[in-house]
Amino acid sequence: MPTFSNPKGVAPPLGPYSHCAVVTAGSDVFHFAGQVGVSPDGTVAKTIEEQADYAFANVATLLNANNLAPANVVKVLIYVTDRAYHDAVIIARRKHLGETDPAPATFIICELAFPELMIEVDVTAAG
Repeated sequence: MPTFSNPKGVAPPLGPYSHCAVVTAGSDVFHFAGQVGVSPDGTVAKTIEEQADYAFANVATLLNANNLAPANVVKVLIYVTDRAYHDAVIIARRKHLGETDPAPATFIICELAFPELMIEVDVTAAG
């Protein structure tokens, strides 16, 4: 199980995250493909709220399929196509990953692989 910290000498986190994540030697590390706002039947959601919900639901499904929990998430990279999507992303993240605070990075980009996509979530977990 990874451990998280916010060392002294670094400003407190600006949001729900940790500055440092440590994976114990001997742990399995899982690198999941980026998850986008697509339902299990392949339908692309129309709104950022729906896309964020599907993206994080897909992450939760991948974790569960590998006998992992949200607490096993070490790093989350979030790519969105508009800064205004921040609140929807945080709501979906909390809904599906709970109060865990892994090491994150969020990127505002011009577009994803398909123009209808608004979010992609890339997760690394250890267990």
